[in-house]
This record gives sequence, C-alpha cells and structure tokens, in this order.
Amino acid sequence: MSQGPDHQRDVIAELDFHVEAGVDLCLDERPHDRFSEVEETSPWRPAPARHGLPTHDLPPLDRPSQISAPQERPQADPVPPRRELPPRGEALATSPARTYGQSAASKPGEAAGDARARARDVATLKELEALLADFDGCPLKFTAKNLVFADGNPASKLMFIGEAPGADEDRVGKPFMGRSGQLLDRMMAAIGLDRTKAYVTNIVPWRPPGNRNPTPQEVSICKPFIERQIELADPDVIVCLGSPATQAITGTKDGILKARGRFYPYRVGDREVKALATLHPAYLLRQPLQKRLAWRDFRLLRATLDGKA
Repeated sequence: MSQGPDHQRDVIAELDFHVEAGVDLCLDERPHDRFSEVEETSPWRPAPARHGLPTHDLPPLDRPSQISAPQERPQADPVPPRRELPPRGEALATSPARTYGQSAASKPGEAAGDARARARDVATLKELEALLADFDGCPLKFTAKNLVFADGNPASKLMFIGEAPGADEDRVGKPFMGRSGQLLDRMMAAIGLDRTKAYVTNIVPWRPPGNRNPTPQEVSICKPFIERQIELADPDVIVCLGSPATQAITGTKDGILKARGRFYPYRVGDREVKALATLHPAYLLRQPLQKRLAWRDFRLLRATLDGKA
C-alpha cells in the first residue's frame, strides 16, 4: 500500500526531530519489543483466573486427603553482611578500579592539571595530536567516534578556533566539515582565503553528545591543549568563532554580540598577537540576518592581514 505525501512528510519530520535530539546511530536493523521478550521468557505464568482469583494451575481440592504435606522451600542465599557507613565527614573508601571514561585524574581540576603537565612537554603538533589520542581525562572522548584535531595549513599565520565538533566532524575526524564548515569556506573565500592559507581547529577536540555546548568543566580540561596548540602553530592573528571560543581564548565574559568585531590581545610565548571575535557559522545558519555583522568582521580581518587596520 503506497503512502501519501502527508505520511512522507511526517516520517521526515520525525527523523529530523531525532537527529536534532542527537540520535544519529541505529543499533540494529529492526526494532525489538523488549516487553514481549520478557513475557515469553518469564518462568512463571499464572493460569486463568476462577471467580476473579488466580489458581496458579493447582488442581481442585475436593477432599482433605488430597492435601499433601507442605514442601520445604529451598534455602535462600545468605544475605551479605551490611556494610557499616563511616562517621559523617569521612569519605567512603573507593575501589582502585576505574570507572568507564574516568582517568586517574577523575576531578575536573585534577584532569586539567594533568592535561597542562602533559601538554607542556610536547614539542610538535603531531606529538600533541598523539597525546590527545591517548588522553582519557575528558569524558567526551568516550562518547565521540573520532578525535577532531585540526585542518588546514599549520604553517599559516591565521588560525580559526571554533567551539566543538558536530556530527559531520565527528564522523570525518576534521573540524568544520558540515554545513557550518561549508559556510566558513565561503566566508574565507569572500576575502581571498581558503584552508591552504589558514589553520582551523576547536577548543574541544571531541563532539559533545547531541551537539550540545561543552560544559565549563570540559572546556577547562581541554584548554591546556588548545593553548599549547596555539603556541606550536604560532599564528599572528587568531579568529575566535562564537562565544565559547571567544571566552576561553580572550577571557572576556561578554556575549558574542557584544564582543564581536573587536581585537583582544593574546600572548603567544614572548610576543602578543591579535584575537578577533566574530560569530560562529552555525549561528549564522540559524540567524541569516546576522551575516552582515560577520561580513564586517571579515572585512576587518582582511584589512588586518593586509596591514591596513
């Protein structure tokens, strides 16, 4: 039986809803009714009720002689002894085994300190990427498919820094590969740039579930890595795409609409470079009228690269 166009639109709308909610993976080829499976495998099934009460398949008892002696019930497993709780104020003893997605530095502060100590020792961008691939301190690593490190030309003096990977970036393993990446490429082309003339990355190299914003704890854990990445790339101009990247790199608390179009000082080693705040391409896809503001920022960027600003 063929379905009409209304049914097709409903199916597409439902799929779009699940994609927006972060459901982008099918665990099996067909759905399963888990309730029926439990009913079929259950070892106990009551018989039909008689006079409103279940009889549990017992025979009718017409004479007292039919009543057999009660059977002994099997002895239950011994109850484990109750664990005494420590006095208030004392911590519970923890198991030495790690939980899933948890490193030795389980607290965000400890994980950020561990990341800072490790990032300080790497000397090249390749070593930093390998370090991130082995780093277990950020829980986002265990929900993402791939590490999304960088794309473009690391020798360029222009560096774009976004927020976090999306579904397309997580699948490909490179930043700005989806619709927002295509818009970023067009924005760069409008001022005579492409990815051979720029270095592109994110402050968080793993995709947050459901494309949500990274939490402040996740940003603080990954911040030492992006800071070391900037030092190793050594750009002259940094473009912060969106509010999370702007706040993480510049330290400002202003929203992106207030911060955009301004240069902030950023220290790379012994010198100071410029960090320009502008709107994220994903935001521009949701708010097309704001492209005029981004165009002003990119014209300012072009003038700065040409030494005219």
